[in-house]
Amino acid sequence: MHKPILIIGACGQIGTELTFELRNKYGAENVIASDIREGSNALMQSGPFELLDATNYAAIEDVVMHYEIDEVYLMAAMLSATAEKFPMRAWNLNMNSLFNVLNLAKEKKISKVFWPSSIAVFGPNTPKKDTPQSTIMEPSTVYGISKQSGERWCEYYHKKYGVDVRSVRYPGLISWKTMPGGGTTDYAVEIYHEALNKGTYECFLNGDTELPMMYMDDAIRATISLMDSPTEKIKVRSSYNLGGMSFTPKDMAKSIEKHIPGFKVSYVPDFRQEIADSWPSSIDDAAAREQWGWEPRFNLDQTTNEMLKNLKE
Repeated sequence: MHKPILIIGACGQIGTELTFELRNKYGAENVIASDIREGSNALMQSGPFELLDATNYAAIEDVVMHYEIDEVYLMAAMLSATAEKFPMRAWNLNMNSLFNVLNLAKEKKISKVFWPSSIAVFGPNTPKKDTPQSTIMEPSTVYGISKQSGERWCEYYHKKYGVDVRSVRYPGLISWKTMPGGGTTDYAVEIYHEALNKGTYECFLNGDTELPMMYMDDAIRATISLMDSPTEKIKVRSSYNLGGMSFTPKDMAKSIEKHIPGFKVSYVPDFRQEIADSWPSSIDDAAAREQWGWEPRFNLDQTTNEMLKNLKE
């Protein structure tokens, strides 16, 4: 019998699929989903749900005590593109929600925390190819600044208070189940929908912009695998680099053309191009591979197969 888990931000792109997978693994009644709004019918019907504001400490504490929560997955965040439009709202949500959960763990009200970081912690001065686990960061976006700050606080709470907090730096994520929520890599999901619906797509990044990406199944597997690993294996308490695949919008278009001949993409870069240009093109995730056995399963063509097959259904 697994002790109860709380997912904060369960209705987002990652949170939705994480909720289903954890319920599948540990039983629906042991996984409490929560968000500031209700999610899809499938999510709402799959198990317990609480309306919850991630910035409200007392409200989170109430839910934690009521369900006797043991682990919290904090998935609530304002993502890169949206955060540039609302800097203070993004900072408030991204930082205060983290402090709320870290403080609950510090007070021994929960025993384990998962908090996602991002490749957005890296900046224009970071080595772009095979970006190392520890390197120059200097993020230039609101989202990246909040994630880098969060990494430092996670490490601090672990060293100072013994909080068992675990994290991965997600690359761009690709999923057919939920639409993305205002990130710089959203094109990699939109493109499949438009390919099937219109046969054309206008991409908001240059065709040659190479970025680290990952199919959602791999991201969920990595998250749960990290949380399930014995404490002694977790050597990094800021956040682990997590690698999947790297490709450009042009690579993706070619992969789709194998299934939809004549598919055409035009490139009209907007403000997200500058964000993408500040990020790595590939990730060195040796620490995650060596310490807790991380290994991705999906490459670009396998991802395209999965996306098109499932979206057609």
